[in-house]
Amino acid sequence: MIVDADLHIHSRYSKAVSKAMTIPNLAENARFKGLEMVGTGDILNPNWEKELLKYTKKVDEGTYERNGIRFLLTTEVEDTRRVHHVLIFPNIETVREMRERLKPYSSDIESEGRPHLTLSAAEIADIANELDVLIGPAHAFTPWTSLYKEYDSLKEAYNGAKIHFLELGLSADSEMADMIKAHHKLTYLSNSDAHSPMPHRLGREFNRFEVNEATFEEIRKAILKRGRKIVLNAGLDPRLGKYHLTACSRCYTKYSLEEAKAFRWKCPKCGGRIKKGVRDRILELADTTERPKDRPPYLHLAPLAEIIAMVLGKGVETKAVRLVWERFLREFGSEIRVLVDVPVEELAKVHEEVAKAVWAYRKGKLIVISGGGGKYGEIKLPDEVRNARIEDLETIEVEVPNVEEKPKQRSITEFLRKSNK
Repeated sequence: MIVDADLHIHSRYSKAVSKAMTIPNLAENARFKGLEMVGTGDILNPNWEKELLKYTKKVDEGTYERNGIRFLLTTEVEDTRRVHHVLIFPNIETVREMRERLKPYSSDIESEGRPHLTLSAAEIADIANELDVLIGPAHAFTPWTSLYKEYDSLKEAYNGAKIHFLELGLSADSEMADMIKAHHKLTYLSNSDAHSPMPHRLGREFNRFEVNEATFEEIRKAILKRGRKIVLNAGLDPRLGKYHLTACSRCYTKYSLEEAKAFRWKCPKCGGRIKKGVRDRILELADTTERPKDRPPYLHLAPLAEIIAMVLGKGVETKAVRLVWERFLREFGSEIRVLVDVPVEELAKVHEEVAKAVWAYRKGKLIVISGGGGKYGEIKLPDEVRNARIEDLETIEVEVPNVEEKPKQRSITEFLRKSNK
C-alpha cells in the first residue's frame, strides 16, 4: 500500500507554534491534505503525550490513530551546539525511558516541546541507538540550528554513531543533498516541520512510503531499506525555501558567496547580518556528481493555497483563497490529489486559472524567485500559460527565466555604488 506521511511537526507546546496545533486539528487537516500518517512531534513533552493518548486509539506498538489518520511517536531535540535532531520512537514506553534518561541534561524537557539538551550530537545518537530509536539530523542544511551550520560532515557531528536518515529541509532536495557522497547510503526524509495545521504548512513536504501497513514497524523497515521503501519525496522547490540563496536576514538583499565574504557577512545596504544560503553551503561541501541508483524521485510542489493565492493576487490566508481551496477539496478529496494526480482538464472544471498554474508547476513552467535570508521565495505564472487555453497547454512554448538562482558576480565597488543610489 501507499502511505503519504509527514513525520516532523510541532505541537502547541513548542515556542512560536500555533495554539491550534492539537491532535483533533492535526487529524482533520491531515485528511484534507491527503496524508495518511503524521508524526506527533514533541512527544517527549508529558502534556503532549497525555493529549495524544486522550484523543487517539492505539493501533500497535508505536502507532496511534484518530479518524483514520495514523500518528507515529516523534520529536525534535536541540543539542549543546544548537543542532536539531529528529527522533522516531518504537513505542510509548521508550518515549518515557528516554525522557528519564535526558532529564539530567535538560531544564525544559517537561515544559518545552522541543527540549534543549546539554549533550552533543554523538551522545544523543548513542542513547537513541541504545534504545532502538531512529535518529537523523533535522533540516540538515539550513543556516540556523542545523548540522551543516556547525559541522562539515556527518562523521564530525556524530563521531561515528549510527544515524538512520537525513531530513532535507525546505531549502534543499534530493539532488542537492546527493552532491555529498557520505549521504548516499542514507534515506532522505522530506517533512514540513509545520508550526501550524493550515494546509500551506502541514504536509507542504511529505514522504510517500510503499509498505504493507501504515504502522511504525513498516515505516521503520522502509527507512532502513529492509524490504519496504520510500518511493517519492515531495516538497517545495528548494528555491522557495527561506534560506536557499545567500542573503541579508534584515532587508533580504541577495549576494554571491564571494560578495558576502568580502563584506564580512554584514549587509552594506542596511547593516543586517548576511546568512549563507543552503545552495552555497552545499556547493562548499560537494564532492561528487554521482547519484545512488536507489534514490527515489523528488517531486517539487507548492501548497495549493499558495498557488491559488498567486492566481487570485490575494493573501494565502484570505477568505477568497480559502473558498477556492475548499471547492477543490470538495470535488477531489485532498490537496495532494489535486497537486499530483487529478488531470488538469478535471481541475479546470473547478477553476481554470488555478488548473493552469497546477499544470505549470507540474511541468516546471512557473517562474520562481528564489528565497533567502529568512524570506520565502515567490512563484509567478508566465503570461504564455495564463493566456493559453487548457487544451493547448501541452503545445505552447514557455521559456522560464532562472530568476536569481545564480546571482551575477559584481565587483565590490560596483555593488556599493548601486546600493547607495
